[in-house]
Amino acid sequence: MKLNVISLSAGTAGDIDLSDEIFGLEPRADLLHRVVRWQRAKAQQGTHSTLGKSDVSYSTKKIYRQKGTGGARHGSRKAPIFRKGGVYKGPVPRSHAFDLPKKVRALGLKHALSAKAASGELVILDNLDFGAAKTAAVAKAVKEQGWKRVLVIDGADVNENFARAARNLEGVDVLPSMGANVYDILKRDTLVITRAGVEALEARLK
Repeated sequence: MKLNVISLSAGTAGDIDLSDEIFGLEPRADLLHRVVRWQRAKAQQGTHSTLGKSDVSYSTKKIYRQKGTGGARHGSRKAPIFRKGGVYKGPVPRSHAFDLPKKVRALGLKHALSAKAASGELVILDNLDFGAAKTAAVAKAVKEQGWKRVLVIDGADVNENFARAARNLEGVDVLPSMGANVYDILKRDTLVITRAGVEALEARLK
């Protein structure tokens, strides 16, 4: 697959050959769904908690005699049926993460990249060199390109000036190649990858 390479300062900057094994696959929704679910479950805090019967603060004294009251037999005010009693099998702090094979994760990333390429939402950028870290310059360049919600993926190390300039721009996110993931790619309208980012991703996924 061949795509044009653009430069934010000088228009076009040649073209680039992309690997069909990474950018030319037929996107599978089921695979993307599995990886996104794995990512979101792993990110879930799992700090939800309730007080059980052994946690609520009440006296353990038997509340009334066993027989002769005409009511049900109870030995504790902590029972779940009473007001302010303990919750039966309520949520407790736990991890929601589950395992997903590395090969499936890698394949999911390939399909996410292929989905962006197939829909025309993939842009290859020459580099992120902007000189000084000026937010106004990056904002102007993003506006000229018509990018609304964009994810920019650089090589192993992100251009520090660009990252600093784009930090306060709404809708512009910057990641190194190792931070590329399915959820962030699918969440944005446009995916921008630098030449260095393409090389790093191909080396990572081949």
